[in-house]
Amino acid sequence: MSTSDIWDALGSLPEQEMTHVVTRLFALYEARLRQNPGDAEALHFFSNLNLAVTETSQCNSNRR
Repeated sequence: MSTSDIWDALGSLPEQEMTHVVTRLFALYEARLRQNPGDAEALHFFSNLNLAVTETSQCNSNRR
């Protein structure tokens, strides 16, 4: 599946399903870190997730 296909699939999900997708990804990478605290891929995922949450929070604060 290409990134374009994944993007299309994400765009067609209801909002409740998006929460499930994020929760599932979080749990998968959290499990990887439990097995190997130095897992570069998992650490990169959480770094990117933290950045996305921070940027989104700042954007939402600026709109208020």
